[in-house]
Amino acid sequence: CIYIRHLYPVDILADNPEVIQEAAEAYYEKLFQRASSSPEFFSIPGGEKVKLEDSCVCFLPVYREDPKYKILVLKDPQAKERVLAIYLNQSWWPIEDIVKTADSSREGLIQVQTSGERIVLFVLNSIIFGMLERSSANDTFFVCHSAKESAKIFWRNGDAVAFYTVKIKGSLCDVNTSQCYLLPVLDTVFVRRKYRRCGLGMKILHDFCQSFVTEDALGISCPISADMYQVCQKFLQTHPEEQDRLWEVEAPGDWSQRVSIWLKIQLEPALSESELQIVRTSPCHVQAQDDEPRCLDAGQMNEVQ
Repeated sequence: CIYIRHLYPVDILADNPEVIQEAAEAYYEKLFQRASSSPEFFSIPGGEKVKLEDSCVCFLPVYREDPKYKILVLKDPQAKERVLAIYLNQSWWPIEDIVKTADSSREGLIQVQTSGERIVLFVLNSIIFGMLERSSANDTFFVCHSAKESAKIFWRNGDAVAFYTVKIKGSLCDVNTSQCYLLPVLDTVFVRRKYRRCGLGMKILHDFCQSFVTEDALGISCPISADMYQVCQKFLQTHPEEQDRLWEVEAPGDWSQRVSIWLKIQLEPALSESELQIVRTSPCHVQAQDDEPRCLDAGQMNEVQ
């Protein structure tokens, strides 16, 4: 008896985004040439079939700074904001299969490197969070990550369950500026709903700190939400050696754009709003606003403990 392991897109995709896109474009052209004579259908897990037609098949850009690179998706005819499947490797794959792997070595936090992993990052960020699991009360503006975004995906038992991205020290703050980040900054974080309250937020913070052990200061993009502050408080109580290193920052992160996270945690319960404002606007403790929209900021992350 020979056991054949089921592989997923991240395990088999060519590590060349142009090849992936060209295959999707060729399929798209043929699909609508024969649509009237021999229509195709996609079977949704559960049994329902969706007809592949022009009104629900389209391309979505994957990278923020390179809109020409896109992937082909199937949207729900009854709810166009919901993506049902993605066309990869000559086949339609349901969203949940895109964020799976058969590679047992993908476990824990793994650096995003391949084209397949970039697509997993895109699906977690723009489709699962942006379309499927985003709270109706969350008005966070979404953008795609860049093609060279420094990111790690958290894999658990074959599933991609979380990710975080970092702005590397010395990298440009924005394509429209010459300013560069003055310290590494934890920029976006997302944990899938069913994996929250499992300690992943703590693991992500620890991994971030351990990735830059030689740096005297590390940033987290502001604003940081109350939920994320709870994660930070628990982390800094568990790892007191990191209390002087973590700062809430606005790009590019000079000293006038930093707030000591540990100091703010210690002071906020005891200070009035007017007193807090003095702390936030002192030379070394500025409470600043974001200078650009992001996908899911570390500061806007909910229920990540």
